[in-house]
Amino acid sequence: MTDSQPHFSSNVSCSAHLLPWEDAPAGDRPVWRSSQNPIIPRFPLPGFHSVYNSAVVSWKDGFAGVFRVEHLNNASFLHRGFSQDGVSWEIDPAPIAFQNENSGTLPVKSGYDPRLCKVNDDYLVTWCNTAQGATIGLGRTRDFENFSFVGDCFLPYNRNGVMFPRKINGMYKMLSRPSDNAHTLFGDIHLSESPDLIYWGRHKQVMKAKTNPWENVKIGPGPIPIETPDGWLMIYHAVRGLCNGFSYSMGAALLDLEDPSKVIVRGKNFLMTPETIYETTGVTPNVIFPCSCLMDESDGRLAIYYGAADTCLALCFSTVERILDYIQS
Repeated sequence: MTDSQPHFSSNVSCSAHLLPWEDAPAGDRPVWRSSQNPIIPRFPLPGFHSVYNSAVVSWKDGFAGVFRVEHLNNASFLHRGFSQDGVSWEIDPAPIAFQNENSGTLPVKSGYDPRLCKVNDDYLVTWCNTAQGATIGLGRTRDFENFSFVGDCFLPYNRNGVMFPRKINGMYKMLSRPSDNAHTLFGDIHLSESPDLIYWGRHKQVMKAKTNPWENVKIGPGPIPIETPDGWLMIYHAVRGLCNGFSYSMGAALLDLEDPSKVIVRGKNFLMTPETIYETTGVTPNVIFPCSCLMDESDGRLAIYYGAADTCLALCFSTVERILDYIQS
């Protein structure tokens, strides 16, 4: 790090006494799993098949989240949830009812893989909206009671829309992974910008897949990027091809603060790869899919939420400095 007293900024920060945390075990791994995993197991509530790939933020004296909930008909919907400790969650059994902000916009039905980003007074929700073919839907809330739908940001097909927590050079910025209408066999990370959250353009490629063997099929952005003195820390998912399918791992890179389409450094090794039974066995085996992250701004400790095997929600831990040291080594 460049500063003797490092400072980190994130819209998902919380006080030290609230942050879900377990100290690192012996060894030099950059990321370590919670002993309470999976924190949301399979069949968590009547009518729910699974909960995974979900977004969490600090909220009032605890936490709030938007969750991918797969129902017993295998359709995925967005549900809100609340927690006092970030580990035990109460999820609303009814899907979020978005109210359209703009006339002519199709109503939100099913959707999946949400992210949450606080920008000013709004909590912006981005997710894969399926009403007109998979693309990035964008909504917002201020109270986690009332949710409005701004609209779809891109043409189909696109996935994994991840907002930056502040405007950069006067523009909103979003990372995404353009795709197709199937189980995509390709995918690179792109950056887009908007003056108003409605019209998006100036698309730039940020990173391509196939750089390392563990990410030789596709890559996509994960949690909201974290601002550090050295750049934006971006945690992402990366996919490699196996003889019997795919394996999803977690990686990290550092992006330029003023132009996040520029990569300062990209880790040559994964942060974490499927190893435990809840990651290697499930609806989609061998999947670690990070979607959200909580941070203690005073020391950069991180609690990272990830979907495991498209079946359950899990939690792991690290610190900003530990990840930066790892990818810069």
